[in-house]
Amino acid sequence: MKDRTIERKDLTSSAAAVLSGKTKGWRRVLPFLGPAFIASVAYIDPGNFATNIAAGSRYGYLLLWVILFSNLMAILIQTMSAKLGIATGRNLSEVARDRFPFPVRIFLWIQAEIVIIATDLAEFIGAALGLYLLFDIPMIAAALIAAAGSFAILELQRRGLRSLEAAITGMVLIVVVAFGIQVFISRPEAGPLVAGLLTPKFEGVDSILLAAGILGATVMPHAIYLHSALTQKRVVGTNDSEKKKIFRFEFVDIIIAMALAGVINASMLIVASALFFQNGLDVSDLDVAFQKFGELISPFSAQLFGIGLLAAGLSSSTVGTLSGDVVMQGFIQKRIPIYLRRFITMLPPLVIIILGVNPTHALVLSQVVLSFGIAFALVPLILFTSDRKLMGSLVNAKWTTNIAWVIAGVIIVLNIFLLTQSL
Repeated sequence: MKDRTIERKDLTSSAAAVLSGKTKGWRRVLPFLGPAFIASVAYIDPGNFATNIAAGSRYGYLLLWVILFSNLMAILIQTMSAKLGIATGRNLSEVARDRFPFPVRIFLWIQAEIVIIATDLAEFIGAALGLYLLFDIPMIAAALIAAAGSFAILELQRRGLRSLEAAITGMVLIVVVAFGIQVFISRPEAGPLVAGLLTPKFEGVDSILLAAGILGATVMPHAIYLHSALTQKRVVGTNDSEKKKIFRFEFVDIIIAMALAGVINASMLIVASALFFQNGLDVSDLDVAFQKFGELISPFSAQLFGIGLLAAGLSSSTVGTLSGDVVMQGFIQKRIPIYLRRFITMLPPLVIIILGVNPTHALVLSQVVLSFGIAFALVPLILFTSDRKLMGSLVNAKWTTNIAWVIAGVIIVLNIFLLTQSL
């Protein structure tokens, strides 16, 4: 606890030097980097691997534009979330608790917990699958090792926020490097890639369903709750001028982190397009993708894929646990020990692994559940950040609010379509 207090003082001191103008140049942004990197991990979890690989192998570069648009949506959404924490000193679930009647906030809490369980399902299974693919360890044993790894990362939180941020940022960079090398090796065609990135279109109902899955895997409800909690007390502005400065620096953090997440997601689809689609392979299972990487390129390429999956699974499982703690405390003012929460949320994926359910199918199903939770986090976020009395000088511009409502509308319509097609 003493170390965390010292760390907090150091961070506050560094930020104060920036706000007062004593720190100049690029170093000004350093005290504010971190929150968006933790939140961004939710955008590259193993569920993204499943949907992006499936989309690339089945439709080539066709749905690459969906990743671009999803990432732009994510930037706007995470910006509003971070801004809410900076402006109010409270996170999204705390503001919702104060402003919504009891039945509404209980409903929001329960659905948020369900979404986080679905999130943890994807992340935990992904980490276990990564270990299984890399080291040929039985899935049950891999799941237990993944559990130990996720507890170890959570332990970093006890050592201070900066330690956790550094560890998660390092894992994000591992995924970036892994897929950067994959893209280089796979040698995608520039023309079709650019066309897929800039030309919005679908090919039948199945492509729309996959697009909804990509959206559900990219814009994550629990990251919306978590980001506001990460910024609410990290650096506290004493007046509107300081809060505006803090927000400007946090926006740089968001742009960098979300850009990295977008590049990773795009790289997954590009690699699947260049290798699987071009060879007429419809690859929907991650273990099959691992095998095909080894066959079509080299064992090293397969290992890179497994390392990326493992790093994404371990880091994102920690973010899911932190998010669960935030929503429980915010909505009902209760907390359970973080390790107990980690243990509880590990049980459903462990049961699925023990029962022998196809891991990739479980990942895709989790993304469908996630897509239904986005609106329940996004609508309150838009309402709150558009309220001048609540937000002060950081209130949304009118165009921001209008775009945010359009995004919410698109997400809700896609979810309704997904539900009708599933039924």
